[in-house]
This record gives sequence, C-alpha cells and structure tokens, in this order.
Amino acid sequence: MRTLGVWSYRHPAVIVLLWLLAIGGVQVAAGMVGPDYRNSFALPETDSQAAVDLLDERFAEASGDADTLVVRSTEGSVNDPDVRVQVEELLAEVAAIDSVAGVRSPYGLMGAGQISPDGTVAYAAVQYATAGIEVPRDDLESLTDLVEDAGTEALEVSVGGQGVAALSTPQVGVGELIGVAFAALVLFIAFRSVVAMVLPIASAAAALGVATGLVRLGSNLVTISDVAPVLGVLLGLGVGIDYALLILNRHRTNLRAGMRLRESVATAMDTSGRAVVFAGVTVVIALGGLLVTGIEFLYGMALSAAVSVAFTVLAAGTLLPALLRIAGRRILSPADRRALAAGQLKRAPAGPGFTRWANLVARRPVALVLVAVAVLGIIAYPMLDLRLGTADQGNDPAGTTTRQAYDTLAEAFGPGVNGPLLIAVDLSNDPIPAPAGRPDEGTAREPAAAAGRDPGRQAQVPAQLAGLIADLEDDPAVAGVSTPMANADGTAALLRVIPTTSPQDQATSDLIDRVRTDIAPAVEAAHGIQVHVGGPTATFDDFAERIQDALPAFISLVIGLSMLLLVLAFRSLVIPLVGALLNLLSAAAAFGIVVAVFQWGWGAELIGLGKAGPIEPFLPVVLFALLFGLSMDYQVFLVSRMHEEWVRTGDNATAVRTGHAATGKVIVVAASIMVFVFGAFVLGDARTIKLMGLGMAAAVLLDAFVIRLLIVPALMQRLGRANWWLPGWLDRVLPHLSIEGPSVTAQTVEPVADVSIREG
Repeated sequence: MRTLGVWSYRHPAVIVLLWLLAIGGVQVAAGMVGPDYRNSFALPETDSQAAVDLLDERFAEASGDADTLVVRSTEGSVNDPDVRVQVEELLAEVAAIDSVAGVRSPYGLMGAGQISPDGTVAYAAVQYATAGIEVPRDDLESLTDLVEDAGTEALEVSVGGQGVAALSTPQVGVGELIGVAFAALVLFIAFRSVVAMVLPIASAAAALGVATGLVRLGSNLVTISDVAPVLGVLLGLGVGIDYALLILNRHRTNLRAGMRLRESVATAMDTSGRAVVFAGVTVVIALGGLLVTGIEFLYGMALSAAVSVAFTVLAAGTLLPALLRIAGRRILSPADRRALAAGQLKRAPAGPGFTRWANLVARRPVALVLVAVAVLGIIAYPMLDLRLGTADQGNDPAGTTTRQAYDTLAEAFGPGVNGPLLIAVDLSNDPIPAPAGRPDEGTAREPAAAAGRDPGRQAQVPAQLAGLIADLEDDPAVAGVSTPMANADGTAALLRVIPTTSPQDQATSDLIDRVRTDIAPAVEAAHGIQVHVGGPTATFDDFAERIQDALPAFISLVIGLSMLLLVLAFRSLVIPLVGALLNLLSAAAAFGIVVAVFQWGWGAELIGLGKAGPIEPFLPVVLFALLFGLSMDYQVFLVSRMHEEWVRTGDNATAVRTGHAATGKVIVVAASIMVFVFGAFVLGDARTIKLMGLGMAAAVLLDAFVIRLLIVPALMQRLGRANWWLPGWLDRVLPHLSIEGPSVTAQTVEPVADVSIREG
C-alpha cells in the first residue's frame, strides 16, 4: 500500500486523469448497453420451482405473473350497464398493451367469482407472458396511466401485483443526497477544513462512479436484482467515506506532528492504508459467504456490493494520495496551519475527552461491560420473534395504487384473494380428455365447470382432480378453489386456491405445508398424478427454507475466514474470537431493532411504512454479511492502533488506553457518517431498502459507540497480555501479514507466554 500510495502521490495528474477516464468510459458504455436487472427467485429442487417449470413447459400462457385490476362502484353496482361499458372499454385498452397476454374479465364465462357479493367491487386478472419484473417499464407505465385516467368520482380504479410492483424499483434519490450532505457536515465539524471535508466524499464518489457502471454492464452477463445496485451505492458511500477518512485522519495527525507532506502520506498509507485493505477484505469475505447459499438471487447482490467495496479501497489507495498531494497543507484547519507556521507542533492525536473516556473504561472494565451487554441484550430481544415470510402489498404505504387495490380486494373478497396458491397438476399419466365438440389442441381450455362447494357439481369435475379439489375445499383455511384449467392436450391443469388469510399470515404458510405433506401425497397415490404448489407465497416459503438450510455453512464460512484474517493481522487468537462474538452481539441487536420496527410495527409510520409484516427471507443473510463485515472494519481500525502501541511498548494497559484514545475520534466521526448515510436510505420508497438502511445504521451506531468504544477496550484491559497470545507452533506456521507496516513491525516485543488475566 505504501508503494502504490507514494507512486500516486508523485503522479497526481496521471492518477486523476485515469480515474476520470475510467468513470467516463464505464458510464458511457453502461449507458449505451443499458441495464438488465432481473429478480430471479429460481430455486432448483423445490416444489414451487417444479410448479413454475411445469407451467412454463405445458401452460406457457399461464406461466407469467398476473396483475389485478380492481374497480369499485361508489354509486351502484359494477353490473350496471354504464359501469360495465366503462370497465370493458378499459379492459380492452389494457389487453392491447404489447406485454399483456390476456385479460380475464369479471364479465366473462369464468368471471362470476370476480364480482363481490354486494356487486360493488370487481377485479380482472391481467396476465403477462413473462415474470412481472421482465415486463417493459413502458408497458407497466401505460397500464398505470390507463388506470389513473379511468378513475372517476363514481368509479375507483386501482391495480396491484408483481408487474406494477416493478415500477417501485429501488433507485438512488434525494435521501442519499441528504445522507451525503450530513456526512459533509460531520467532516467539516470534525476537521474544520473544507478540503478535508471534500476529499473523502470525492474518493467515495469516484469509486462509485466506476462500480455502478460496472454493475450495470454486469447485469447483462449475470443475474443481478434491481435491489443490488442500490445496495452497492449504500455500502460504497458508507465505507468509501470511512476508508478515506481513516487515511486522511492519520495524514493530518502526521502533519500536525511536523512530518513533511510526502513522508506523511507514505506513513499514512503504510499504517492506516493497510488497515483499510484489511477492512475491505473482511467485508468482501463476508459478502462472499452469500455464494454458499446456492441462491442465485443473492449472487448479484454479493457481486454488486463487493465491487463497490473493492473500488472504494482502490480509490483510497490511489486517488486519495493524489488528491492529498494537490491539497497540500490545506487539508489542515486554518488554526493548525497557523500553529505549524509558528512552530507549535501538536503531537497528541487524541483530544482530552477521548483520553478521559479511555481512562474511565480502563478503571471500570467489568462494570461497564456488564451494563453494555445487558443493554444490547434487551435491544436484541425482539430478534427471537423473527419471522421470515412474504411482505405483501398490504405493507405498501397508504395512498399507493397497489395498497388501494390490496385493501379493496381484502375488504370485498377476503384477504386471501391477494395471494392465491397456484396448484400445478401434472396429468401426463392420465390426461383429461377433450370435451365433446371442442378441439383437442390450441389454447388452454376449461375441462369442467367450477368445482365450488356445491356437491351437485362435483360430478362435472374430472376424476383426476375431483379428490384434490374436494380435499382442498374441506380444509378450513381454504376460502375457495377456482375452476380447473387444462392445457391443450389435457396433460396439465392449473387451480387457484384462495386462502382465508393474507399472503403474509403464518396460517397461509401452514396451509401450504398441509397441501404438500397431507393432501397432495394422498391424491398422487390414488390417481398417479403429481401436484405442485406454487405462487409468490409458496416461493418465498421455499426461499426461507433454503436460506435456513444454508445458514450453518454461511455463518461458519464468514466467521471462520474473518477470524483467520485477524489472526494473521494481529498474531492473536483471543482478539479474533472476542471480535467475532461481539460482532454476533452487534448483529443480534440490529436485528432486534429491525424486527421491532418492520415486524412489530414500532414507529413504522415515522419512516413511511405501511402496516407491519414479516421479514423478507433474503434480507437477514444479506444484512448479516454486511453487518459482520462492517463490524470487523471497526475492529481492525481500533485494534490495529492498539497493536501498534503494543509492538512499540510491550505494555498492554498502555497500548489499549493509547489506541482507544487515539482512534476514538475517527471512529466516532466515521460511525456518524455511516449512520447518516445508511439512515438516509430509510427515506426511500422501497421497503427492502428502508429495512437495510435502518438495520445497517442501527448496527453501526451500536457497534461503534457501544462495542468498539466500550466493550472491546474494557475486555482488552481485563484480559491483559492474554490479548496477544498465539501458540508458538501456530506462529511459526502462519504467514506474517502486517497492518502497521515495516516501520512498526520492525520493533518487536517478546512472545507472550504468560496469559494470565489482569485488570489495569
């Protein structure tokens, strides 16, 4: 890092030009190609995926997503002639949209169940040939425009579903700009210099300029979700400013102590620069753990975030030294420049407040640790109630068309109509014969009248499906079963099962389990057919199960590799172990806050959420990877400075107090910036981004101010020389990596043989 930083310092014009060319080239290329973000929830070897595959193969016209267009008559019935004409004209215009494969009207042969008993509400199914996320944005906007224009005082019109949901694709907006503005304010208050305020932001912005362009280009080669680029920006802004800040702070300290510019930059890169590399690697390792889940949806998120982190490290190691050369001593405040000019050097890196705090922690380590752990335990308590599931459009903010459609349907037909289960039946071994007088080929056909709950009509249902429908209707959690639809050759059938509960209700998930474990096997054994349960709710349930199965390997990999890196860095077994345990505590506390707000609904209205609901299955693993990586960042920042003093003095108590006091300010400033940047994402519209923003902001706040500035130094004071214990044989086997650089590691202390624990 020293060599790269010094070269960049010597050739600032070249470095700045290369970065400008990289940003311009990548962004132009990305603009020409365009993004191709895809939310792929493919889950091989799951029941929901089997349903999707069967529909794709034999029922293509029904395999895409469907939006629901909802109309409510406020002055009569939807069956009134004038209202009917108005609705049918609207549906004809909707059907003319290129991406719409068909519209199932409430006034058609199969539409009887799509009109509410009181006749005031009706809905139409807008069927796409593809997944909702793959529908062109222009077509979705055309649909919403038609819906908006059709509404009158006498007729309320709204639309919900997977298609229109894609219009709320998370994007970088005003909230992120507010976060950057707050970060700039914190930097200025901390350093009293406009130049010092601008440089970390410029470094992070340059890194994101390249990273975001590469992610857009990469979306055309690999599957990257629409959430991934926003996640990359969120993480890149936070760590990018922090990494540059750490180097900048060390450089300013060196200058205030009288170092020449070049020497100061070289030393900063040889110490803090190395810490930045280690910190960046820990975040990338944590993100890499997502690859062991075997879930394609997470791969793109890991890639986007890792690319952002990698380029922030590169910018901190190249662009920042070049900018420091250009800035010169203007990186200092006017007061510091006047003091240096007068020969009044300021060698003390810590202010009196942080020194007093470090001394207090050193005097009362046990009491402070017990209080802090108790507080974090209370905050983490809601995590015990964490429930993974489908946060449906009933969780959207009030006033949105998706929320209006959801509430109207739930009120008129029951909550389950918003999330029907799709039962795909493989009839290859016993096809349904074509009805008399109808062709045996062509489009999908209706094999029988609606099964309903009328025993008199059961005889009209083919024997292959009669038992399945009867068993489904007998389940108390089922509100109704749709007319069975068969494909052209009768080898597959599709049923829509309406639960009595909403998609996010645990009772709906229990119904899915009963169908799969009880109803389907009995029918399959009796008729030689295969029954698969699909639909969004079933897919998310399978998603959650897949993630739960992958958790042991995922957590073991993330913790194991991160600990190994810290062992190599600090030549200690105790520090990595303590760091990992405290990271888990930090993550638990952050999850506790997330559950309390998003699942319990505490303060949900304050951040623009709709009603409370379960946590999307992919979010906990993504958050854990990010939180663990960021927590390790602060562990590296803090302990590297302590280790530097330990190597220099061989006195643990002095090393811990000095390192604690010296890094206190930079950790507070860095954490404050991250909290503001991450917290700003809560101002966005997308629930997932709100959740990640709040979770990461809460985690950084608790981790920095409670764990790193209190618990870690307190424990390290209490453990004494045991902090630096490493078995001799392991020390000989492991390669030597240094965060502090040759200038520091050249100083050595005797190996720690006495691992007695002392307070002091």
